[in-house]
Amino acid sequence: MDGNGRWAAARGLPRVAGHREGAKAVRELIAGAIELGVKSLTIYSFSSENWSRPKDEVSGLMLLFVEVLERELANLEKLRVRVLVAGAIDELPDETADAFRRTIERTALNDVLTLVVALNYGGREEIANAVRSIAREVKAGDLDPSAITEHTVAEHLYVPEVPDPDLVIRTSGEMRVSNFLLWQIAYAEFYVTSVLWPDFDRHELLRAILDFQSRSRRFGGR
Repeated sequence: MDGNGRWAAARGLPRVAGHREGAKAVRELIAGAIELGVKSLTIYSFSSENWSRPKDEVSGLMLLFVEVLERELANLEKLRVRVLVAGAIDELPDETADAFRRTIERTALNDVLTLVVALNYGGREEIANAVRSIAREVKAGDLDPSAITEHTVAEHLYVPEVPDPDLVIRTSGEMRVSNFLLWQIAYAEFYVTSVLWPDFDRHELLRAILDFQSRSRRFGGR
């Protein structure tokens, strides 16, 4: 979800205006994903590194999350979208964390699209958290170290029920991974577009998917 700030700056608007437009783009993306038969979608909404941004911007984002969740919940239920969170939700402001918990609970039985919100998320920390959890099981005698496999690690990630992504889309021309789903994107395809996130609509999503479908995936093989 790159480009909110640049979108706002190009129009002489405050950064929070870009984030608001970015939230509208998420609504459009969800509708487009459902139209195209996508079953799971992960959006990188706030990284664990984003706390270093100006305090007023972070505070505005936290309030915006609450506002958007309250406004969009009925639509999520209508579209049968299940919402999950990947990240350290307990470290968020109480109002924001509670809004996400309510949304997760209310949408738990929805089955058309699973929307994973990467929130206060860092890929390295996710892996470290999984390792700590596995270590506790080994220490308790519940897990034999020789039995640990890739599947064991995957089971201890934030949302193990969601399959690894096939496609990672980077908006605004960014050419880096940015600590995103480091374990899960091992064999994902990348699609980079210069389109800023607030302008990324269902037509851009279709363009990305058509590009993906034209590729021959090797999954590490030749």
